[in-house]
Amino acid sequence: MEIVEKRENDICILTPVGRLDVNTSESFREHLLQVISDGTKNIILDCQSLDYISSGGLRVVLEGAKRVWQMEGKMVLCSLKDYIKEVFEVIQFDAFLPIAETVEEALVKF
Repeated sequence: MEIVEKRENDICILTPVGRLDVNTSESFREHLLQVISDGTKNIILDCQSLDYISSGGLRVVLEGAKRVWQMEGKMVLCSLKDYIKEVFEVIQFDAFLPIAETVEEALVKF
């Protein structure tokens, strides 16, 4: 899995490319936690290039969200494909993780 990282002021925009599954979730976890340990407390997960997310990937997203909340930060998801958005809604992650249609819409949530 490739992870594209961009910065917009104090917000880190992470774009995972491909599948976030048992084979890739640990490397994504390491990257996400490194971004957070470097002091970033506001993160956008741009899911435009995410094709699949497993339960292991969902756990990593939840762990990252908890870490930024502890730092009084925020994580916003955006550009989810319908079938991935449905996963977040079914497990009710959308109740505590804001979901935006675009990166631009996500940026205004901070």
